[in-house]
Amino acid sequence: MPVVVADTGPINYLVLIEAIELLQHLFGRVNISTTVYKELTHARTPEAVRMWMARGAPWLEVKKNPDREADSTVSSILNDGERTTIELAAVIRADLILMDDRDAVAFARAQGFAVTGTLGVLDLAARRGLIDLVQAFSRLKGTTFHYRRGLLDALLAEHVAREK
Repeated sequence: MPVVVADTGPINYLVLIEAIELLQHLFGRVNISTTVYKELTHARTPEAVRMWMARGAPWLEVKKNPDREADSTVSSILNDGERTTIELAAVIRADLILMDDRDAVAFARAQGFAVTGTLGVLDLAARRGLIDLVQAFSRLKGTTFHYRRGLLDALLAEHVAREK
């Protein structure tokens, strides 16, 4: 199984659309920094996410934030969760980062990391027959998830074309 590190966004949205277990099925274990843990359990985080975090998942491992001095190349334009996710990925030599923010994704890719986000996870799960992509996207549209106009339709069309 690949070594995977996740930022707050993908976990948040997968919990909200009741698809969080996809991470275990796809990756076995997922690592998060203590900063991401704090973001997922913060009072402003949706209650469903806080409740899921309180129950815990044996496949979600919280790791201590890396010492910031260990990698001074991480951009100061990133928020703390994004920064510690990339730093943790560097320290544990992650194969994949799960992250949604465009700027953070671009930065992580520039550092040589493979990155996918919530949509990529859902697409991969659909390819493996784990979810109904139409239903998952419909649920995602009911959240605060931000995406480029037409992106979900394009991904669905691509998925349908693959199925033929």
